[in-house]
Amino acid sequence: MQEQKRVGILGSGSAVPERVLTNFDLEKMVDTNDEWIVTRTGIRERRIAGDGESTSDYVTKACQRALEAAGVQADQVDMIMVATVTPDMMFPSTGSIVQDRLGASKAAAFDLSAACSGFLYGLSLANGLVQSGQAKYVLVAAGDLLSRITDYEDRSTCVLFGDGAGAVLVGEVEEGRGFLSFDLGSDGSGGKYLHMPAGGSKIPASQESVAQRQHFLRMEGQETFKFAVKAMAGSTEKVLAKAGLDREDIDLLVPHQANIRIIEAARKRFGLDEDKVVVTIHKYGNTSASSIPIALDEAIREGRAKAGDLAVMVGFGGGLTWGAAAVRL
Repeated sequence: MQEQKRVGILGSGSAVPERVLTNFDLEKMVDTNDEWIVTRTGIRERRIAGDGESTSDYVTKACQRALEAAGVQADQVDMIMVATVTPDMMFPSTGSIVQDRLGASKAAAFDLSAACSGFLYGLSLANGLVQSGQAKYVLVAAGDLLSRITDYEDRSTCVLFGDGAGAVLVGEVEEGRGFLSFDLGSDGSGGKYLHMPAGGSKIPASQESVAQRQHFLRMEGQETFKFAVKAMAGSTEKVLAKAGLDREDIDLLVPHQANIRIIEAARKRFGLDEDKVVVTIHKYGNTSASSIPIALDEAIREGRAKAGDLAVMVGFGGGLTWGAAAVRL
């Protein structure tokens, strides 16, 4: 029987806008204040894309940096998948736009829609493609300009979201490294708790849908929070069990950056010291599926994530969806 390939992360990259939107800026826009936002979310500022910019701009930069880190050329890439809920347009896919801009001439490309869990879904798919021999190199990217679908008159949601992109190059790695296990899930009955009503085939764009502000995301905070705490813990436990590992084996937890209280609940659940948990929410807010690869890339570039470390990435999002991945870096 042929030995299974070891598949892992060869390089990472990220990109965020230059413009900073602070809590004090938001105080001038809606009825809120810095103390309230920081206490309940952990967010102090977030990055906002400029006029005329698109998701593909930031995904392209993140992919270029991941390729540079891996020492691989764009024309060697076999597949590009982009996890996003804010594509440049309905079609062509943002993945195809990025493929062209990178010069990845032989790569297939597509978008993946699993909200904030999208990056983890993509990693699982990439792992399978490389293991099966269908691809040698796969770019897994996640990018969203959530500012484009955030209602800045809704104080319960506008304080939460920011823009950015992250990416990793997935390929074969040496013994002792690579992905160990995945856990993915969905509960469509909770879709109503986090969604954007209009813009699809059910409620096409119209004067009425725009007037009713149906092209902005809507969230039921309490229900989403309860789901998130449960999903983060459950999915982490499952990937550890599948890999035959214990919580003590975790060197680095890279959670979806949605709310500091959710991250803290997970940290305490697994008895992890603060230095073993990557937190970027104070700088960037919730950037959807890109929050995990942005956090991972920063940890790698700062030397917090080292070769041989066991990293567990875990997230949740609209769908409702969730996912986790255990990887030896």
